[in-house]
Amino acid sequence: MEQNSLTQKLFHLKERGTDFKTEIIAGITTFMTMSYILAVNPDILSQAGMDKGGVFTASIISAVIATLIMALYANLPFGLAPGMGLNAFFTYTVVMQLGKSFEFALTAVFLEGILFIILSLLGIREAIFNAIPVVLKKAVSVGIGIFIAEIGLLNAGILAVGDNSLVLGDLLNSKTFVFAFGLILMAVLSARKVKGALLFGIILSTIVAIIAGVTDLPHKIIELPPSLSKVSFKLQFDNILSLEMFSIMFTFLFVDLFDTVGTLTGVAAKANLLDENGKLEDSGKALFADAIGTTFGAILGTSTVTTFVESASGVAEGGRTGLTALSTSVCFLISLLLFPLFSIIPSQATAAALVMVGLFMMSPILDINFNDFTESFPAFITIIMMPLSYSIAEGISFGIISYALIKLFTGRAKEVSALVYILAIVFILRILLPLF
Repeated sequence: MEQNSLTQKLFHLKERGTDFKTEIIAGITTFMTMSYILAVNPDILSQAGMDKGGVFTASIISAVIATLIMALYANLPFGLAPGMGLNAFFTYTVVMQLGKSFEFALTAVFLEGILFIILSLLGIREAIFNAIPVVLKKAVSVGIGIFIAEIGLLNAGILAVGDNSLVLGDLLNSKTFVFAFGLILMAVLSARKVKGALLFGIILSTIVAIIAGVTDLPHKIIELPPSLSKVSFKLQFDNILSLEMFSIMFTFLFVDLFDTVGTLTGVAAKANLLDENGKLEDSGKALFADAIGTTFGAILGTSTVTTFVESASGVAEGGRTGLTALSTSVCFLISLLLFPLFSIIPSQATAAALVMVGLFMMSPILDINFNDFTESFPAFITIIMMPLSYSIAEGISFGIISYALIKLFTGRAKEVSALVYILAIVFILRILLPLF
């Protein structure tokens, strides 16, 4: 009784239409679909010259800090960790292409985090979030759904990157069988309204993967976390005023800002956490958690920490409060010692969950008025640009540009806020900048 009253007081479960068990399952599910980052992020950043073990530990600690803030301060069901895309930019562009040290890149991430904290405290990030039209927020949810389904199909090997486009991968192997088993099982369990359908699907798919030889049982279960000494506190401040530092920091800033805004928008829309004006209560607190995570992550030794789109998997399981995020952060903390056990979960198992989440994210499309082309056209652009450009941020960028332009040229300019016009101009200039 005390446990229920305490969680009710902290997280307002009844008001959000959820319960303790649902939230815990949702948090574990979110972690399971995010857990691939614990293997992928160290691998990518190690190519930038960073110690793989140190990055693994830094990734987990920064994820725990940021997700705890999301849980206890913002009371929202979102998990945070070092983001995909941003870690690739860190390694392949800043370090490999531009020839900068990983210390230089970490410093850019740190400065971005500090700037994000300032923007969050001033309410600028929250203002941008609230300025996005409701129709685009619905479209963002749908676009994210297709985007993460695409990620799932790529992770499973069902799709592959060809010379000029995506192509079918090799379908005749045991990995494809594990994916297909998991996907069908999750679909059947979801149709039967089984709570924890995605989580059960991931666990049973992993067992099938072990039997099929896709993954192996770990040699040991518990292992002390690697040291942070080789990656933490490696910031370099001798180049912070250089044009290159500003350019790299701004790129991190832009992608992180609109990836986070897009993720919060899309997942919150799916969770029915937006009010009638399309606003998310305590969105400023959610954005602050993101900013703190990025800042501490850079200090500890990892790339930009951001709100994970895979949080949609927990929302799909019924997660509605910070208790979901709290259980996700506890899972991350446990994984410090149990990484050998978590590492056996094959990408095909989590990929099946991502494809199912893609389906769950599609429902807001029913709220888009397709008879009004000034609404449906920018919504369509937003939806298709996310998977095609492989970027939530780019989807939002093109969506806002098309929304502002079609409203302007059809005599409905007053329906668009001044901030949306400003954002549209900024996005257009960003596209045109290489011409000058």
